[in-house]
Amino acid sequence: MPDRRVVLHQLLSLLREVNIGKRALVAIDGLDGAGKTVLAEELVEVADQDGLRPISSLSIDGFHQPRSVRYANGQGPDPFYRDSYDYDAFIRSVVTPFRHGLSITPAVWNVDADLAVLPKQVSLPEDCVLLVDGIFLHRPELRDLWDASLWVQVPFTVSVPRGNSRFAGQFDSDPEAQSNHRYVGGQRLYFAQCSPWDHATWVLDNEDLAHPAIRGIRTPGSSPLSPRLNP
Repeated sequence: MPDRRVVLHQLLSLLREVNIGKRALVAIDGLDGAGKTVLAEELVEVADQDGLRPISSLSIDGFHQPRSVRYANGQGPDPFYRDSYDYDAFIRSVVTPFRHGLSITPAVWNVDADLAVLPKQVSLPEDCVLLVDGIFLHRPELRDLWDASLWVQVPFTVSVPRGNSRFAGQFDSDPEAQSNHRYVGGQRLYFAQCSPWDHATWVLDNEDLAHPAIRGIRTPGSSPLSPRLNP
């Protein structure tokens, strides 16, 4: 089984084939705790070392709604899925300028401080790949934004304790625990309504961090993957 470094280079080769000669926008979607942000950072680091087509990244977490909006309709799974992010701000700050060859604003909201962040303009090369990591990135209103996408596959029994390890003592490691109901339930709504693994260009099994594996590959723009790869 290939080690992580080998798989990173395989993914990097796939990414660099998207929209050659133009800017490419690629989603890295998956559960909280799937390893999306770390994966994006690793891909940027490997790309920086070889000096070929540049790769940059940002997180959809920089586009959270204010807490007052996120919790206006309660603390259950449905508002977590429907009200967590300001997609209009993401499109306005990232997608539109990126498509027009302009500088982007990679974040507008600090979710931890629950405050707006000072806008920061970032210039990117014309022939670059911009990775956007986060949850819910294959929602219907977002799918057409991406030139390609990756679904990072892990089961809840792995993602929940892995993700919750960042918040020592605050959440139970059991996916079915009440403290996880908002988040796990919201993801299950997303699965039921969007089947993100069916719309992804590539599927990466990231359960074993030392030995991830690319389980599904299709050409960007082709029909969805089949059969389903359900967490």
